[in-house]
Amino acid sequence: MGPLGDLLATDQRQALEFFVLRLQDVSGPVVDREELLYHASVLSHHAVTSTADAREWAAPANLSTVFDAFVLDTSGHQHSLVLERAGAQCLLLTGFFEDQMRQRHNIRWFAELGAAFFTHAARRESAAHKARLLSAIGARFEMWRQRYALLSRDLRDAPYLFPRPSRPDGSATASSPV
Repeated sequence: MGPLGDLLATDQRQALEFFVLRLQDVSGPVVDREELLYHASVLSHHAVTSTADAREWAAPANLSTVFDAFVLDTSGHQHSLVLERAGAQCLLLTGFFEDQMRQRHNIRWFAELGAAFFTHAARRESAAHKARLLSAIGARFEMWRQRYALLSRDLRDAPYLFPRPSRPDGSATASSPV
């Protein structure tokens, strides 16, 4: 890939670093590092995964997709990984995409569902360390959901924080609609 490709491409590691820093900013200095890394990995995974990805679990398009895949179809409910993914998708959509989902979906109901998915995933997880992490995420689901929403709003507002470029005479240029 040439210089232009380097500017346009973002890999999983770059996305993870981006979300670790941004979540740290909205979480403050006292935050469980393991939970922070987990949540940054959820956000970075969905940032680099298409809603049409056939190789991995596709990023969900909306909460209706989550409902169809994990509420109507209960075949995967005995598997910790399936329940964890269901919880992560609820967290992503009710948190980071809360403003977009609110018009069509009951955010509170899906948030409670997401917390329950993590709790059930923890009960079915065979690795004790991972089970404790999933249990903690389920217990603090609402706190993290709110952080995701805050991060989303901060990122949406970020373009407006940059100063407008100035002309050679020192006056600001008119902004153009995007």
